[in-house]
Amino acid sequence: MEMILKKALRKPTAADTVYLIKAGTDLKNIKLSNEEIEFVKREHRAKRKVIAINRYKNMIYVVYGDFTGMRASRLESFRKQGHEAQVLLNKARVERVVVSAVNATGEETLAFAEGLLLGNYQFLKYKNKDDKKENKLEQLDIYAADVEESDIEQLRILVEAVYNARDMVNEPVSFLTAKRFAEEITKLCKVAGVKVDVFSKQKIESLKMGGLLAVNKGSIDPPTFTVLEWKPPKKINKRPYIFVGKGVVYDTGGLSLKPSNFMDTMKSDMAGGAAVAAATYAIAKARLPVWVIALVPATDNRPDGNAYTPGDVIHMHDGSTVEVLNTDAEGRMILADALSYAKKYKPSLVIDMATLTGAAARAIGPQAMVGMSVKSQEDFEQLQRSGDKVHERIVEFPMWDDYQEQIKSEIADLKNIGGIEAGAITAAKFLEHFTDYPYIHLDIAGPAFLNKNDSYRGIQATGVGVRLLFEFVRSKAEKE
Repeated sequence: MEMILKKALRKPTAADTVYLIKAGTDLKNIKLSNEEIEFVKREHRAKRKVIAINRYKNMIYVVYGDFTGMRASRLESFRKQGHEAQVLLNKARVERVVVSAVNATGEETLAFAEGLLLGNYQFLKYKNKDDKKENKLEQLDIYAADVEESDIEQLRILVEAVYNARDMVNEPVSFLTAKRFAEEITKLCKVAGVKVDVFSKQKIESLKMGGLLAVNKGSIDPPTFTVLEWKPPKKINKRPYIFVGKGVVYDTGGLSLKPSNFMDTMKSDMAGGAAVAAATYAIAKARLPVWVIALVPATDNRPDGNAYTPGDVIHMHDGSTVEVLNTDAEGRMILADALSYAKKYKPSLVIDMATLTGAAARAIGPQAMVGMSVKSQEDFEQLQRSGDKVHERIVEFPMWDDYQEQIKSEIADLKNIGGIEAGAITAAKFLEHFTDYPYIHLDIAGPAFLNKNDSYRGIQATGVGVRLLFEFVRSKAEKE
């Protein structure tokens, strides 16, 4: 679905309008009748922050913004109120609305619009046509003196990128095979001027990407390895930032088969790949002067007759050998090949993003992602600040060498699982083996896919990671 987002050039009069206010004294700046003012004050005393007034010819919404607390929590409060307003707007079947910043800063107004727009997302491709199921809101105009056209354009790009990531994650594997995933990424990124190269199975074999090929052995569909590059002429970095995203389009667990109720949501196991692709699109579309590369290894993981088995020893892209003890630890196998391939670029920093472990989800739930870093503390702290700002928060886990002991193998260089304890950390230690550069690992297993509605994040695919990576790169450009 598409949303029109634009700057309003004049104060709204008869349009459906949302007014962002700080206190009751701001009501005098809105053309309300005395009865309407009393109604708003009465509703606010009843602890309502988003108040609807039905004038029949148009709808008025008065939003009491949260202007207290730290910047990050304040902006998140505005996003959530944006979603609350979106629910009311669609209930009233409003098609176009103006957001007027009576007493809100530019970034608070943009945060409100962001929550409203992200909350308006729907995935209806497989629904029979039913008008009642569709949100009616199609256009949002922003009336705010300190919001520039460039701010609005950047928000439009970012929301579009999140929508695209959500669409890809919500697609079932009956449509989104590894090959189709690469095609969708190509279609999205090429229009933004991103250079795209999709490696065929033959190319992957020539590169000896044993991890990706091993996971793919149980599939009748070939694997893909997608390379995206945005290299602007006036880039600020001499060496690229590289994003690596896990692209397992469906995960049965392979021969280490998951119970059926653990398999229900496994179409989302490529959420990391979708996030890094959509973030690269947004960075290029916004013309940020930062050199970025994204790598997306993709396959499904199924238990066919030739599937790789527990006990196999796999020769990886970098020459390392891996003893497979669990075929459901497949994400790290394909990421390892991508991480070792990244060495050829001599990167300034590599960030991988993956729905990697149930251990991460059990540890912190859907409220945040787990993060670990190697030789990149300053960048990691900057990434955390970006995460706080967009409310895609990162909880740091340790990367102590003690954990390396758990993935030592008797017959190979390492084994692909480390046992029942510290599963998220041992998975990261496995991946670290394939790096020789500043490296950050992000496990998004908790927040990538939700089973119940959560404000503007919605239900099912959240598109987590897109806004985080975009804000991180934007902050790099701004710093320079």
